[in-house]
Amino acid sequence: MDGKQGPDAALGPGTESRGGGPFTAAVPTAGLLSALPPATDCAGMIDRIRELEDAKSAIGAEQARLAVAFDLPQRREQADAGMPAAKLGTGVGAQIALARRESPAKGGRLLGLAKALVTEMPHTLAALESGELNEWRATLIVRETACLTAADRAAVDEHLAADTGILTGTGDRAIVAAARAAAYRLDPRSVTDRAAHAATERHVSLRPAPDTMCHLTAFLPVAEGVAVHTALTRHADTLRNAGDPRTRGQAMADTLVERTTGTPGGISGIEIQLIMTDRTLFQADAEPAVLPGYGTVPAEWARELLTKTGTNAKERDFTTWLRRLYTHPGTGDLTAMDSRARIFPTGLRRFIEARDHTCRTPYCDAPIRHLDHIVPHHAGGQTTSTNGAGLCEACNHTKETPGWNARPRPGPRHTIELTTPTGHTYHSTAPALPGTELPNTERPGTVRSDAVLSDTASAGTTGRSASQPGAGHRRRLLHRAKTLKRAQRAPAPIT
Repeated sequence: MDGKQGPDAALGPGTESRGGGPFTAAVPTAGLLSALPPATDCAGMIDRIRELEDAKSAIGAEQARLAVAFDLPQRREQADAGMPAAKLGTGVGAQIALARRESPAKGGRLLGLAKALVTEMPHTLAALESGELNEWRATLIVRETACLTAADRAAVDEHLAADTGILTGTGDRAIVAAARAAAYRLDPRSVTDRAAHAATERHVSLRPAPDTMCHLTAFLPVAEGVAVHTALTRHADTLRNAGDPRTRGQAMADTLVERTTGTPGGISGIEIQLIMTDRTLFQADAEPAVLPGYGTVPAEWARELLTKTGTNAKERDFTTWLRRLYTHPGTGDLTAMDSRARIFPTGLRRFIEARDHTCRTPYCDAPIRHLDHIVPHHAGGQTTSTNGAGLCEACNHTKETPGWNARPRPGPRHTIELTTPTGHTYHSTAPALPGTELPNTERPGTVRSDAVLSDTASAGTTGRSASQPGAGHRRRLLHRAKTLKRAQRAPAPIT
C-alpha cells in the first residue's frame, strides 16, 4: 500500500486546510512522541503509557479536524463538476478510510463522528484533545445524541463537559447512560421517533469466530428478539426433559439451524464452495482450505466436512461436485476453472468470486455483491477475468464517483490500482489460494527451489525453474483428475 503526499503537506506539520485557509492544529503530530521522556523505571513506564494514551486521543482530535477540513473542498469540487446536491460528499469517507487503513464503511462513520465533534460538540472535542476521552468514548456520546437537533446536542455537550466532572473515572456504560439520560430529558419525542426508526434497520449478519465457528447475529426489535429467544429456550428445555444429552445452548443453536434451513444438518439447497488443494483432499496434507464468506479453515476440518457425518449423527444428504481450479505454478494466480454444476448465470462470475473471496477495495472485507468492470464497459473495458473484480455495493458506487479511477496492473496475482480524487494510489492484490508458495517461505519436508537448481547445475544440466513443473508432474496430476472423475459418477458430499 502506498500513497502520495496530500495537498496540505506543504502547510507543514500542525497545520490544516479548512475552507481553503490554513489554521493551526491544537496538537502537532510532528515530534509529539519523540518529545516524551524515556521510561526508565516502573513508575516511569506507567507515566509513559498514560502520556502515549493522551497522545493517541490528541491525534484522534486532529484527525477529526482534518477530516472536516478535507470534506469541504471535496464537496465544492463535486458541486462544480455538476454532481447533484443529494450526492455531494460521495467517496469522501472512503478516501479517509484508505488513509487510515480502515474499511470504507468505517470511514463514513469516522467522518460523521468528526463533523459532529468539530461543528456541534466542542466540549467533547476538547475532552478528546486533552485525553479525558478516547476516540471510542467520544463516539459513544455522539451516537447517543444523534437523534437530537444541533441546539439540543450542544446542550448535552455542555452538560457533559470535562470541567463538570461527570465523565471523570467513568466507563463505557456510564458514559452511554449519562448521554442517553441527558438526551431523554431534552427531547423525549425525538428519542421515541428514533426507536420507531430503529425497527427499519433490522438485519442479520455473520462474523467469523475462532476454531471454525461464527457469530450469526440478528438485530431485531426487542419484542421479537425476546420472543425468538423464549421459543428456543422452551424447546431446548423440552428436549432436555425428554433426555436429550445436549446442553441448553447446544439444543437452542441446533433448533435455530433446523427451523431456519428445514434440515437437521443445516445444509440444504445451498452451495458451499470449499476451496482446497488436491493434496489436502486426497493426501491428508496440512495446507489449509478456504471457505468463501468465512475465511481460512483447517485442512482436517475441511476433509471431515466432506466425508463424515454431522453432529446429529445423521448422514448429510447433499449433492457434490468437484470443480478444478488451475493456478499459475509460480505465483498462485487463478488462471482457469471448470464450469460444472452451474448455479450462477456464468462461469466467469464463479471464477471471479473464487479468486477474490471478498470486496477488492483495500481494507474492505464486505461480501461481494457486484461484479465490476475495472475499466468501465463504456470506456472500452472488456468482460474478462482480468478486467473483472468483485466489489461490495457501496464500493462499486464509490468507484463511479468522478475523480476515482481503477485499472488492472501487473503483479504476481491479479492486481488492481485504485486512484482517488486527490491522486493517491492504492493497490489491491487477489488473496493467495490454498497451496500457493509465497516468497521466502517453504513447506515442512520440502526442498528449497534454490537447492534443487544448485544440484541440477552441478550435474551439468539445464535446470528447469522450480515454478515450472515437468511433464511427469503434469501427467500425474492428469491421472489423478481422471481417477477422481470416475469416482464422482456416484455423487459424494464434496462441494
